[in-house]
Amino acid sequence: MSEQHNFITLDDVSLSGKRVLVRVDFNVPMENSNILDYTRIQASLPTIKQILNNNGRVIIMSHLGRPKEGKFEESCSLLPVANALSTLIGEDVKFVSDWERVNDETTRRVILMENVRFQKGETSNDEGLSRLMASICDIYVNDAFAAAHRSHASTYGVAKYAPVVCAGPLMVREMDALTRAFKNPAHPLIAIVGGSKVSTKLEVLKSLLEKVDKLIVGGGIANTFLKAKGINIGKSLCEDDLIPTATEIMDLAMAQGKDIPLPVDVVCGKSVDNNAEAVVKTFSEFADDDLILDIGPVTASNYQAELLNAQTIIWNGPLGVFEIDQFAKGTEALGNAIAKSDAFSVAGGGDTLSAISKFNIGSDISYITTAGGAFLEFLEGKTLPAIAILEECALAWRSTEREY
Repeated sequence: MSEQHNFITLDDVSLSGKRVLVRVDFNVPMENSNILDYTRIQASLPTIKQILNNNGRVIIMSHLGRPKEGKFEESCSLLPVANALSTLIGEDVKFVSDWERVNDETTRRVILMENVRFQKGETSNDEGLSRLMASICDIYVNDAFAAAHRSHASTYGVAKYAPVVCAGPLMVREMDALTRAFKNPAHPLIAIVGGSKVSTKLEVLKSLLEKVDKLIVGGGIANTFLKAKGINIGKSLCEDDLIPTATEIMDLAMAQGKDIPLPVDVVCGKSVDNNAEAVVKTFSEFADDDLILDIGPVTASNYQAELLNAQTIIWNGPLGVFEIDQFAKGTEALGNAIAKSDAFSVAGGGDTLSAISKFNIGSDISYITTAGGAFLEFLEGKTLPAIAILEECALAWRSTEREY
C-alpha cells in the first residue's frame, strides 16, 4: 500500500505471467506526426520496465488530443508514440487498433493500443467498453494522474470490472506530493496563482484561501484584483464582471487574517509583441493606453522576500507574458526564488511548465506535475473520480483478504 493513500500498488501484486493494462498519459504535443516533447513518454518508462522486469506483459492505453469520439483522426493517432516507445525501451512495441483482437497477441511483451478516444463510449464511460478493456487484462494499473478528473472508461469504468486494480508509481508519487503540499502542508504555505482569467481559477482561489498563509496572484487575475481596489490599469486584460468577486475574495482574506499582496510596480507596454518597449511604472504614472505585461522589480523583490520564509509553495501560472523576453523578468525572479527556497514546492499547469523549462529551474522544484485540469481540481478540493475508484477497489480487496 502507498504510505499516504489506500491504493494497491505495483509493488503489492505478482506481475509474473500477467497481462497488465496500464492507463498512461501519452497526450504529448505533436506536429505533422512528430512528437515535440517526450516528457510524458519518458515519465512512464520506469513503470513499463518494472512490469517487464517482473515477467509481466504490458498493454498500454492513452488518449491523445481531442478527436471526435468514435472517429479515427490521423493527427491524433498514437502510432508515432509507438515508434518512439520502441526506441526508448529498446524493444519492439506492437501497435494495435482493434481492441477485440488484442488477446490474439499472446507472444508480445509490449502493446500500445490506439487512442482510447477513437473508441465509442470512452468519454461517456460506457459499460460495454469498460468491460472489454477489463477483459484484456489480469491487472489494471492507472498511472495517469493528468486524466484522474475524468470519469471515462479507461480511467474509471475499467476499474469496476478488472480482476486486480492498482495505482502506478507515477500516480502514487503525484498523490503523495500533492497531499504533502496541500492536505498536510508545513507552514507558512504560500500559493502563487497566475494566468489570464479569474473565472477559470475562481474555485481554486477560494479553496486555497482556506489553506494558505499567503496568496500571490499574477497575470490577468492580479489586474482584476487591482481594478477592484480602484487602481487604474489602462487597457490591461481584466474581467470587469468579476470585480465584485475579486473584492469578495480580498474581504474574505482580510477576515481570515490572510494576505493577498498585489503589485506596487509593473512592466507595461503599448502592445503584446516582441518589439514592444518594456517600461517600468508605478500606478501613479500609468497611462490609459498602457498594458500591464509583467510585475515590476520592486514587486518581484517583495514576492521573493515572502517566498524565503515559506515552508511549502504551490505554483500554478506565470506572473506576466513570460514568452516575450522583456516581459519575463517577474516570472523568472519568482521561479528562481522558488528554486532557491528550502520549501517543499509543487508546480503545475501548462504555462508554468513552459516557464520552468525556459528558465531551466526544473531540477530545483521539489515536484513538477504534468497535470493541468486534475491539478486544479485537486487544489479546489474536489474528489477525483479515478482516485476514488482506486481507493474503492483497494478497500474491496482488503475486505476479502485475498492475495494480490
